[in-house]
Amino acid sequence: MDIKKLPKTEFASAVAQIAGEKNIPVQEILDSIEAGLISAYKRDQKEHGIIVTDDAVFEVELAPESGSFAIFEITDKKRIDVTPPGFGRIAAVTAKNVIDQRIHEAEKDTIMAEYVHKIGSLVQGYILRSDSYKLTVGIGKTEGICPKDEQIRGENLSLGSKKQFLIKSIHTDAETGRKDIILSRSDPEFIKQLFIREVPEVGNRAVSIENIARDAGSRAKVAVSSSQAGVDPVGSCIGQKGIRIQAILSELPTSEKVDVISYSKDKKQFVANALSPASNVKVISILNDLAMAEVPESDLALAIGSGGENVHLAGILTGFEIKVQGTKP
Repeated sequence: MDIKKLPKTEFASAVAQIAGEKNIPVQEILDSIEAGLISAYKRDQKEHGIIVTDDAVFEVELAPESGSFAIFEITDKKRIDVTPPGFGRIAAVTAKNVIDQRIHEAEKDTIMAEYVHKIGSLVQGYILRSDSYKLTVGIGKTEGICPKDEQIRGENLSLGSKKQFLIKSIHTDAETGRKDIILSRSDPEFIKQLFIREVPEVGNRAVSIENIARDAGSRAKVAVSSSQAGVDPVGSCIGQKGIRIQAILSELPTSEKVDVISYSKDKKQFVANALSPASNVKVISILNDLAMAEVPESDLALAIGSGGENVHLAGILTGFEIKVQGTKP
């Protein structure tokens, strides 16, 4: 279709249709058309053996109602109409390719702008592609990337499977300018957002999440508190018959356990709570960043955890290095 000869209503209708369907401002579409015409002109000149220097400046006069146009070269002294005779047909074909690309980029920018406001929230996605470096995930009208280090260790997601992801960030490649939505399932914030979704008291801030320590795929510890009288923060998160914590666990691999810990401003009490599932914990001293704790020999293995994981996560949760020793009856 010859852009130069489009009837007024047809050209204006086409622009309006693209703007409406793609949610792109009309002026942005017109700018894309102008850029396409300049690209087409430069290519046409090259094919005719005419050299266009890199510092040459061109502009297009484009009538938004009719689609008629003229290309001008701008010099220090003159503004010269350089529109080649019969250029409309060539321009239409070449410009269309450029316009399509610009529209695609603009559409993606519009989508990215929407997702900027969703950073830190959850989104459901389905696995489109998988390689050794990343998962490509379908989310709404676009795709996101879940890099290897944002995946849960040992979790194998099959193509087409649907999962929840944290929208972690928007990454812009410094060289190409390409933007990617970065997704995560291993970030501690993923756990927090699951609690916000599944526990109304967390969502309305009657219960606060003070801190989270997580070894994704193995164990997480979530410290909770409440300043409202009559609200049990731990009980609220667990739910009647464990229904709320089970809803959270259903979004995680079966290998990952979640401990809900009662936060306390009393540092010794908080350290003792953090060593759950061990019981009868006695914190005998806290000096600088070191906490010394004692537990019955029967609970020592629970307090330390497999490979030291429990005491390590308790340390991250509380901000202390924790040393645990067993005591005999």
